[in-house]
Amino acid sequence: MNGGEKAGLRLWLLNNTSLVLFLIVVVAFSILAPAFRQPQNAFNILLQSSSTGILAVGMTFVLLTAGVDLSVGAVMFVAGAVAGKLALGGMGVGALMGTMLAVGAAYGAMNALFITRLGIVAFVVTLATNYFGRGLGFNITKVRSLNLPEGFYELGAARLLGIPAPVLIFAGVAVVAHLTLTRTPFGRQLHALGADINAARKAGINTRGILFVTYVICAVCAAIAAIVALSQAPSVDPTFGRNREFLAIAAAVLGGASLFGGRGSVLPGTVLGAVLIQTIENGLNILNVNPYAYPIITGSIIFVAILTDAIRTGLLAKLTRRKIFVEG
Repeated sequence: MNGGEKAGLRLWLLNNTSLVLFLIVVVAFSILAPAFRQPQNAFNILLQSSSTGILAVGMTFVLLTAGVDLSVGAVMFVAGAVAGKLALGGMGVGALMGTMLAVGAAYGAMNALFITRLGIVAFVVTLATNYFGRGLGFNITKVRSLNLPEGFYELGAARLLGIPAPVLIFAGVAVVAHLTLTRTPFGRQLHALGADINAARKAGINTRGILFVTYVICAVCAAIAAIVALSQAPSVDPTFGRNREFLAIAAAVLGGASLFGGRGSVLPGTVLGAVLIQTIENGLNILNVNPYAYPIITGSIIFVAILTDAIRTGLLAKLTRRKIFVEG
């Protein structure tokens, strides 16, 4: 195998890290825990990964712009808290869900205005709005749990052709996002913006408008993720949505999205990344691993995702320079 073939193999492995890790994890847990191999467990993994997966789909849009949204967990909390408060007044399930989506859109618009109009770095803006959202949620809930109507649980328990509704919602969001990124002018402009924002401006792309819509999409996905999560456990407590942004980032990056922007996919990328993370947690749970070890393992997953992205980006740049040199 010559140098070019070795580099190509390394690049393939880096671009398919989530697939390779997923296969390794599935084989390992299948050997260590026979219960892991049960077909019902596969449904459980998909069901449990649906909320994080939807959150990660929205995060993929933002990462494509070389930005980040650290407020998505807070968006989940605020949307859920508002719904819980309104439910006390007797508001119907459909109206509550619509309100949650509106809260998400408003939150995303707030982030976008600070980023696009005031020129503040996305990391700083969303870190601040994350803390703002947690505080707002605490104020709404009075730091106690709020129960939601039975209709939320009915959504979580609903099935179509044997497939749980949360999984279908996850699949629907993923397909729409994939088509948006790959088949629409918006998707092409989003990739161009992430690859080189100055070149995108010179090409006549409305970069402010693209960024604005991107952050709204991300926050709306967070609201949908909150709906899905609450359909499985219809109660908003003070920890709801906490630190979910980090799992969303890890899932997207494991799926091939770059923290440097311009590269990423929803299908199979981010979806597989989210399922991989949940598969690991599911397997550890079956093996009765100490729950206190989960944060260590989650942190390790995030580290692997970031390290993989850094190596992948460096190798791509190296291969590009080599190609230019050879062609020159």
